Amino acid sequence: MSRICEITGKKPAVANNVSHANNRTKRVQLPNLQERSLYSAILDRNVQLKLSTTAIRTIDKHDGLDGFMLNVKNRNTDTFSTNAKKIRKVIIKRAAEQAAA
Repeated sequence: MSRICEITGKKPAVANNVSHANNRTKRVQLPNLQERSLYSAILDRNVQLKLSTTAIRTIDKHDGLDGFMLNVKNRNTDTFSTNAKKIRKVIIKRAAEQAAA
């Protein structure tokens, strides 16, 4: 499994450990990723995503997965994984169907 957030696109960064003697060695800074199961009322099922804690906070701010996916702009979906893009597309389609009915 990759260590990339499916919403924000955060991935491991490379940095240096710097000792007291100023010796530098490479190290990896891993993002804080959590495997989360989020409920979608529009889809009426749970959706499992690998998210960074920042993405989880943003989704909570928008009142859940449905609110987030409906309110995010198209230009901001460049960092979404293919799985997240598919979920967003289905949520938008079902929301439009429910609004029409």
